[in-house]
Amino acid sequence: MLKGMNITEKILADHADAGRVAPGELISVKVDITLANDITGPVAINEFRKIGVDKVFDSERTVFVSDHFVPNKDIKSAENARLVRDFAKEQGLKHFYDVGKMGIEHALLPDSGIVCPGDLIIGADSHTCTYGAIGAFSTGVGSTDLACAMASGETWFKVPESIKVIFKGNLNKWVCGKDLILYLIGDIGVDGALYKSIEFSGPVIENLPMDQRFTMCNMAIEAGAKNGIISLDKITEEYVKNRCIRPYKFYTSDENAEYSKIIEYDVSKIEPTIAFPHLPENTKPVSQAGNIKIDQVIIGSCTNGRLSDLKIAAEILKNRKVHPDIRLIVIPGTQEIYLEAIKQGYIQTIIEAGGAVSTPTCGPCLGGHMGVLASGEKAVSTTNRNFVGRMGAKDSEIYLASPAIAAASAVSGKISSPDDI
Repeated sequence: MLKGMNITEKILADHADAGRVAPGELISVKVDITLANDITGPVAINEFRKIGVDKVFDSERTVFVSDHFVPNKDIKSAENARLVRDFAKEQGLKHFYDVGKMGIEHALLPDSGIVCPGDLIIGADSHTCTYGAIGAFSTGVGSTDLACAMASGETWFKVPESIKVIFKGNLNKWVCGKDLILYLIGDIGVDGALYKSIEFSGPVIENLPMDQRFTMCNMAIEAGAKNGIISLDKITEEYVKNRCIRPYKFYTSDENAEYSKIIEYDVSKIEPTIAFPHLPENTKPVSQAGNIKIDQVIIGSCTNGRLSDLKIAAEILKNRKVHPDIRLIVIPGTQEIYLEAIKQGYIQTIIEAGGAVSTPTCGPCLGGHMGVLASGEKAVSTTNRNFVGRMGAKDSEIYLASPAIAAASAVSGKISSPDDI
């Protein structure tokens, strides 16, 4: 009897025009979407020129989003943005997003229906793995690999082994997808899923809202994974059915699919989780955080800049004030999220509490702008990485947390649970 295949293997097999694939096999695949931004895009464009072709493989499937240093922070970033802008015009790209239209790429693409279930997506950004939340195979690649795919519509992979992670039990108060993925990374380490696919499953995942699924798949790369992915269900279908601009396909894992490892967690044992400097695996429950005073709080990024993230922050900040020693910076993931947050009153609540709200940008997540840290400063952030110097000075510190913990910490001036303010 033939062994079954999991979701990742089925998507790769179909895009390789193969009946089946197996871990370790080298395959050539057709891509549905290529993605670059204003940092990785210029490199990809320059490499694309060297190939000697005049046109990208498909002007409707080659996507550029200027989101890292846009609005531009300096002359260099302005030049990069112009290079991308000119290339998009020259190639007649349907999906190019600039100031006023753009959002943080990994929030913008699924919300706009550009990426769909069953797709194979590569992006010159490591957090391209976000789209596994809608049942797509998506992963980050280098700008040179991206340039080749922009020209040919194809790329190659080694089929990854897969880890199945099953979450069972009842979530504790304030625990969300961010806490689950931080807990997992803390357990297996930043290389615990190196070049493997992580398939998130179990009754907890089946009841998890889409926003939190995106968060979990977004941070699969922080465990070293090639991709993160979640089975399609009614929640996914409700999200994609009026969004996707192309036909899509739902894949599910066979019952006899094989995994290199199966991990099970009882979420009732998980509390809000903090990743301490300087690795996402350096986790502690919030109850063990200690008395750590902070200087800045960031709520946003491709990990936690969605509407529900702003909602929980606003609910915690309602009728409260940001601590006088804290700078609270809130960044909606897209213009549409920003508008809806205004309509719902979340933005007004955040501003009245003493927070600053930015147009969508990656900005402070990579130490780019809109919240760079000075020497010795500490920040609680809903972003995805806390490496040395990630958000500014080399001796600054980043504590990764959920929007609920971030908002509560902005009020107290130290790492705190909402129950403690």
